Amino acid sequence: MMRVRGRAFKFGDNVDTDVIIPARYLNTTDPKELAKHCMEDADPDFVKKVQPGDIIVAGRNFGCGSSREHAPVAIKAAGISCVIAESFARIFYRNAFNTGLLILESPEASRDIEEGDELEVDPESGEIRNLTKGKVYKVKPLPPFMRELLKDGGLIPHLICKYRNARLEDE
Repeated sequence: MMRVRGRAFKFGDNVDTDVIIPARYLNTTDPKELAKHCMEDADPDFVKKVQPGDIIVAGRNFGCGSSREHAPVAIKAAGISCVIAESFARIFYRNAFNTGLLILESPEASRDIEEGDELEVDPESGEIRNLTKGKVYKVKPLPPFMRELLKDGGLIPHLICKYRNARLEDE
């Protein structure tokens, strides 16, 4: 896994999947189309401001609501490299890894990071560096399997890689 670096976009508690990607856009599964509407009900200009690598920082229970995979897909396709929150809804947590979106739980970082802070995240060491404030927040490093899922781009690409590797070994 590589380190990611970007500006923080700050959101509060209980950001549900309908805020992340409103239901009126669920008639498509195209990541580029979903990205155009990511977080628009919370911040209509969000996708205009996001640069590749930027990071969402939120409070408790991020991704609550319905179990749609569209939510982490929209976030990732919008250019967000990582979501840091105090906690995640369990289904969103799993969907994020399944779709290849890096997420980390850190109550301390969630409370301390402010909108616009420049962050660097190292999922292997479990460090979130706030370059603006000169602070480091420690999180539990991701297990190797979860890092492998993210490296491969999510669950389906991971399974395809494993299947291809197994076929090559059989030849």
